[in-house]
Amino acid sequence: MAPRGRAVGKPVPLYEMVDSTLRRRLLDRSYPPGTMIPSEMKLAAELGVSQGTVRRALNGLVDEGLLLRRQGLGTFVPEIDDRKALFLFFNLVGHDGTHEMAAAQLVSNQTAEATPLETERLSLAPGARVRRLLRVRLLRGAPTIVERIVVSDAALPGLGEDAPLPPHLFRHYENAYGQTVTTAEERLRAAAASAEDAALLQIAPGAPLLEIERIAFGVTGAPIEWRRSLCQTTSHDYLIRRP
Repeated sequence: MAPRGRAVGKPVPLYEMVDSTLRRRLLDRSYPPGTMIPSEMKLAAELGVSQGTVRRALNGLVDEGLLLRRQGLGTFVPEIDDRKALFLFFNLVGHDGTHEMAAAQLVSNQTAEATPLETERLSLAPGARVRRLLRVRLLRGAPTIVERIVVSDAALPGLGEDAPLPPHLFRHYENAYGQTVTTAEERLRAAAASAEDAALLQIAPGAPLLEIERIAFGVTGAPIEWRRSLCQTTSHDYLIRRP
């Protein structure tokens, strides 16, 4: 896992070697979610480096959200519930500031060959198959969001076929498939409700909506999910709290 662009034959810094080793263990679940990793002293002895080198690698992984420090306890592999950043991906709040996890109603669940755009967004090979989920999210009991979710059918086989899916899919990806979302990027734009979206949201066609396009990435940096959400904002705001 040498960093890209490093000149051939140039020594890899020790902290990067430690970083690569730890990332590999997170990827193959040698350190499963919820477990405490060995102490800096133990890792330093095992890997033949100084504690300072281990600490530098750990600090980077903590900053990325791949590891979580608990004061007085140690360093843990976080479960999805521990990653506050992931919950901040759902940023719709009521005008009064209330923040709730939206219920989800599944409208359709289908598989098909990926379109060129799906292939691009999910970094798939041509001809790969994808699974497409169409869901309506309810806030305060009212249909507020239409979600179109696309994932690789090979990476998440059988998604939603055997049992109902939970509202929060990231935790399901981790628990059922070992696919842990670590980061995501979002793009926001204005949109008008299509006839289909209007029917699902119980609004007039052409009504203004907020469109949120999001790609969620895993430990390796590969895309796990592409999601387009069309949101009513008559009763809600899109709120981001920055540190």
